[in-house]
Amino acid sequence: MLETLGYKSLVNRYKNQIFSYALYMVKNRMDAEDVSQEVLIRLWKNMGKFKLPAVGSWIMRTTHNLCIDYLRRDQTMKQRSIFIDEDFEDRIIDGNKLNQPEVTTLQSITIEKIKTAIQKLPENLKSVFVLYEIEGFKYKEISDVLDMPLNSVKVYILRARKKLQEELKGYAE
Repeated sequence: MLETLGYKSLVNRYKNQIFSYALYMVKNRMDAEDVSQEVLIRLWKNMGKFKLPAVGSWIMRTTHNLCIDYLRRDQTMKQRSIFIDEDFEDRIIDGNKLNQPEVTTLQSITIEKIKTAIQKLPENLKSVFVLYEIEGFKYKEISDVLDMPLNSVKVYILRARKKLQEELKGYAE
């Protein structure tokens, strides 16, 4: 009974992060749902095998690894539609300007350009960038989740930002 309550609590706390990260990585809503479901199944099977403070890192590392496994298996990924979570727009759009159609249209176009640019990043840069900028993880947490040195995380974030600046430079002009 206690294990079931703990599992429900963890699912409620991490389900959106798991799905959002999987969606960015696999670029398809149905596949992200499959990855998320597999993460939750593994969480259930491993309940009690990890310490509570480390559960967030374990969940996100498992999510990352399953996404990488999925991408390796699925070579037809480029033919699929790109879907990004709806919350992403809410974090960018300024609520005071929503009543102005031209502003809303420009913001929508800008958001699509940003989403496309993020999707073009190499997988190693994209995973670090999404965890840091979109999911709000700290450097140390990303280092733990992806099992990479802290300095590598910092370098990858810097490289991802530079690639995005380069990709979006023409649009800004």
